[in-house]
Amino acid sequence: MIAVPAVGIAVLAVVPERAIRMSALVATLVNLAFAIYLWRGFDLAERGLQFVERVEWMPTFGIQYAVGVDGISILLVLLTTLLCPLCVLGSWEGITTRLRAYMMLILLVEGAMIVVFTALDAFLFFMLWEVTMIPMYFMIVLWGGPERSAAGLKYVIYSLIGSLLLLVGILGMSLQAETFDIQALAEHAYSESSQRWIFAALFLGFAIKLPMIPFHTWLPDAHSEAPTAGSVLLAGVLLKMGGYGMIRFCLPIFPDVAIHFAPTLLWLSVAAILYGGSMALAQSDLKRLVAYSSVSHMGFVTLGIFSFTREGIEGAILQMGTHGITTGALFLIVGQLYDRTHSRAMADYGGLHQRMPRFVAILSLFAVASFGLPATSNFIGEFLILVGVSYESFVLVVLAMGGIVLGAAYMLWMLQRVALGQPRTEAARQIEDINLREVITVAPLAIAVLAIGLYPGPMLETMDASVSYVVERIALVKSTP
Repeated sequence: MIAVPAVGIAVLAVVPERAIRMSALVATLVNLAFAIYLWRGFDLAERGLQFVERVEWMPTFGIQYAVGVDGISILLVLLTTLLCPLCVLGSWEGITTRLRAYMMLILLVEGAMIVVFTALDAFLFFMLWEVTMIPMYFMIVLWGGPERSAAGLKYVIYSLIGSLLLLVGILGMSLQAETFDIQALAEHAYSESSQRWIFAALFLGFAIKLPMIPFHTWLPDAHSEAPTAGSVLLAGVLLKMGGYGMIRFCLPIFPDVAIHFAPTLLWLSVAAILYGGSMALAQSDLKRLVAYSSVSHMGFVTLGIFSFTREGIEGAILQMGTHGITTGALFLIVGQLYDRTHSRAMADYGGLHQRMPRFVAILSLFAVASFGLPATSNFIGEFLILVGVSYESFVLVVLAMGGIVLGAAYMLWMLQRVALGQPRTEAARQIEDINLREVITVAPLAIAVLAIGLYPGPMLETMDASVSYVVERIALVKSTP
């Protein structure tokens, strides 16, 4: 799976122009097939790592090429490989300039993200974490909107600050443990004086990527200016790297410090939920509305992670996956609309149910799924998170539910302005409904939204053993006087 994107890039370098799109689509579909095959062969009862490969890389420094998956990372690998072919399909007609480079960047992001989610060596994890920033920057500045240079620069500055903090934390751990092996790092006893600053460096690096408030200001600009595939990959997968890092590093390696700071982080999470929802309600641009909704949804993720309960952490992981599905779909849908009118302003539409019934039906499904309507995927994750947090504080649960109310308000308000009433512009009166390719692009995500919402068992069973291991480590620290 790691090799397929590299092979795909090599193929794209030599195929003729007319075969670029199909070659990129085939490469991403092959990886999706491999990911499904991997998942089907996954042992649900095993809480440790599976499909592990280790090769000495730089033995002088104790660095290995080491990859493997557990019940947490395999779901994020599935999400990555699901979204990448849809990004290719979503860019089929919208990207006409430098097409070869654009498709290469999609494959580069996919390969780098798969390594990040499967890396068992902290140096390998950090190196590919950095690689993901490069293609995303070029996607924004070369194919983005009118303010793409400023948005790309802001994205890089924030990402570099987060990466430097992450590097400081990784070096701090490895210098004490004398290894970069993530499992060995988790077993090492760190000096009491160093635990807090290493935890702070790691946590801040992950919080910027997630992003948590007040480190979120790069996200709306990056989403607004990025092309459709860039927005899908950014919201669908790259943000999840932050939450994954917290679960993989912060909780099992520094449980004492995580427990100490948990009350503050829970309140920050609730603030993010309410702030993101309030800001989304104030937007007139479709992409910025979806971007601020991501801030609110990521608040639910950190709320679940730092509840330290099995329900909360499983809900957070499920929320990361379902947010990637629903928000990725919303960005694809906004891209379909933008390709027709070159406008993201809600005021330029209205009455689309008359001209675009298929489009409005699909938009409505993902809009209600986004705020967690029962029987849709987001509901399951949010419900589990609220159950997990209820053990800590019922006040936090009530406040977090306010974010769900805000989600319903801004999504239904968006639907009312875009889909109902009468067309407000000539472009809205002449617009054509989505075609078969565009329906196929979002159909897998629609199926996933309903399948997970109605039967989340397979997802929860996959992660259960791995999450139980993390929760037991934290419970052991809590019970130790």
